[in-house]
Amino acid sequence: MVIDAAKGIEPQTRKLFEVCRLRNVPIITFVNKVDREGRSVFETLDEVADALALDVCPMAWPIGLGGEFKGVLDFATGLIARPEGDSREFLGMREAMTADNVPTDIADEIELARGGYPAFDLKAYQNGDLTPVYFGSALKNFGVAELIDAIAQYAPPPRPQPSDQGTILPENKEVTGFIFKVQANMDPMHRDRIAFMRLVSGTFKRGMKLTPSGSGKPVAIHSPILFFAQDREIADSAEPGDIIGIPNHGTLRVGDTLSESNKVRFVGLPNFAPEILRRVQLKDPTKTKQLRKALDDLSEEGVIQVFYPEIGGQWIVGVVGQLQLEVLISRLEAEYKVEAVLEMAPFETARWLKGPVAALGQFADFNKSNLAKDRDGDPVFMARSSWDVNYQQERNPELVFSATKER
Repeated sequence: MVIDAAKGIEPQTRKLFEVCRLRNVPIITFVNKVDREGRSVFETLDEVADALALDVCPMAWPIGLGGEFKGVLDFATGLIARPEGDSREFLGMREAMTADNVPTDIADEIELARGGYPAFDLKAYQNGDLTPVYFGSALKNFGVAELIDAIAQYAPPPRPQPSDQGTILPENKEVTGFIFKVQANMDPMHRDRIAFMRLVSGTFKRGMKLTPSGSGKPVAIHSPILFFAQDREIADSAEPGDIIGIPNHGTLRVGDTLSESNKVRFVGLPNFAPEILRRVQLKDPTKTKQLRKALDDLSEEGVIQVFYPEIGGQWIVGVVGQLQLEVLISRLEAEYKVEAVLEMAPFETARWLKGPVAALGQFADFNKSNLAKDRDGDPVFMARSSWDVNYQQERNPELVFSATKER
C-alpha cells in the first residue's frame, strides 16, 4: 500500500486496507514523497498501525524530510540512497550511522525505531499480522528498488481465490481471472480504455478467448499489455498472479470474472457506501450527454459512484474522500471538455436496498424522494443522516440497508 508522507492515509486507501484485512492479504507499506515537507516518521508509522490494526516494522528510514532530505537508509544492507543521481554508498550499518552520513538527531530516531518496533518476521507478515514499511520518493526513484526487491523476496506466491464455485487454486488448468481496475484515457491521444485483470489460474496465451461474466460473450484478447510505470509491452503469456491490461471499449467492468468456461464468478470485491455526496451542476446545459458518458466512465473506473434520483434531474456523485472530487472535476475538464460544479446534496450517505419485491415496492411508495438507482439500476436509499438509516431499518425489518455491494 502506498501512502503520502505529508497527507497520511487517504480515505480510499483506508478502504483498500479494509478489503486486504478482510481477506488476510499480506501488506507491504511504502511511504511516498519523503523528499517533501511532511509529518514526523513516527506519526506516520503510528497512523499505519492504527489503520491496519497490525504491527509495523520499518525496514528503512529517511534521513531528513523535505528541504533537509539527504537520502534513505536501508536497515538490511546499510546502504544509503542519495539524491544526487544514482549514487548508493555501500556502507555497513556502523559506518552508515556516523555523523558524516546521518545527523545526530536522525541517528537517535533510528536507534529508537530499531529498538521500539518489532523486527521483521516473515511468518507474521505472510499471516497478515505485520507490515514492513519502506520510505522513498516514487517520482525521484528513491527507495523504489528496495521496495521491489522486498516484494520479490517476501511476497507470498499466488493465493487461491474465493468464488461461487468454491476456492479456485492457482494450479487449476482453466484460465480464470478478475478485473480489479479500469482506467480510461491512459493515452489521451487515442482515448484508450484499459481493464486490468489479475490472473488467478491457468496459463494465459495471447489471442485466447475468455468469457466475461458481465456479458457472457467470449472475447478474443489479441493485445494484452504488461505495464511497468510508464512502459508497456505486449504480453505473449501470463501466469497466476500476473496482471495484464486488456484494451476494451466498455465491455469489461470492475468485478467481472473472465474464464474459459464461464462457469465461475469470483467474489469478495465490494463497493463501499460513499461518505461524501454531491450534486453535479453543468455550466453548459447542452453538454448533458457528454456529462452522462463521463460519469459512467469514471464510475466504471471506481473514481466515483453515480446515483440517479427517482425524483429530480440532478445526478449525485458519491466518493469516499475529498481528493476524488478534485480528480473528478479535473478529469471532466481535461478529458471530456465538460465544465461542471459540485453542489451540496441533501443527503449524507447511501445504502443499497435488498429484500422481497413487495416490501421494496411498499417502501418506495412512501420514500420516493429518497430513492435513487446506481449505474447498474439497483435501488439505493439516500439517507439524510445515519439516524435516518437506523430509523428506516427499524421500521422495515424485512429489508436490508447495506453499506457494501458486491461488484
